[in-house]
Amino acid sequence: MDILTTTHLSKTYHIGDVTVEAVRDVSFAVAAGEYVAITGRSGAGKSTLLYQLSLLDTPSAGSVAVKGEDTSHYSERRKTALRLATFGYVFQDYALIPELTAIENVKVPLLMQGCYRGCDERAAEILAAVGIGDRMHNRPSQLSGGQQQRVAIARALVARPSVLFADEPTANLDTETGETIMTLLDDLNASGQTIVMVTHEDIYAQRAGRLIEMQDGKIIRDEAQ
Repeated sequence: MDILTTTHLSKTYHIGDVTVEAVRDVSFAVAAGEYVAITGRSGAGKSTLLYQLSLLDTPSAGSVAVKGEDTSHYSERRKTALRLATFGYVFQDYALIPELTAIENVKVPLLMQGCYRGCDERAAEILAAVGIGDRMHNRPSQLSGGQQQRVAIARALVARPSVLFADEPTANLDTETGETIMTLLDDLNASGQTIVMVTHEDIYAQRAGRLIEMQDGKIIRDEAQ
């Protein structure tokens, strides 16, 4: 079953008199359980494509279908509800709320969906699952970069998303910590989690089951590994 399908997807930015075609006529599908790595040089359009796929941005042309349903005409409210119910996000800068503890950060997606019972238990469970359960009452400033990224991954997984999006998840981490985070992603995919990851690191891209390479906004390679 295809969870995500893009059809002739394009994204164009207008900066003054300059037109930038960040994504150009991209069509492909992601099946349930796949681990897809999107690679390419800086400026190739890979992060822009991820934002279109994950409905964090609106394409200039083309469409994104989620579980077979075209989202082109969705209102922002409906897109938000779909994102909360279907997607999890991991960003390179962690995007944690500094005033909240780890467990409070992880609970945010649940609270946004109206969770009133069992939220603490679910957040604690997923923090333990990603190996950071002993730091659940610490704020981001009291955690290392790797620990913060584990919290971010826990937050992304807490609502049991169909797809986990990861945008350069190791970019701000040292080699050893980056390897730890990648091993965690490997294990998640092995358990059935669908993952779409953007990375410029070939060594990490090679761990995915499928490689999509971008250049100048277009897909120039799409192959199983």
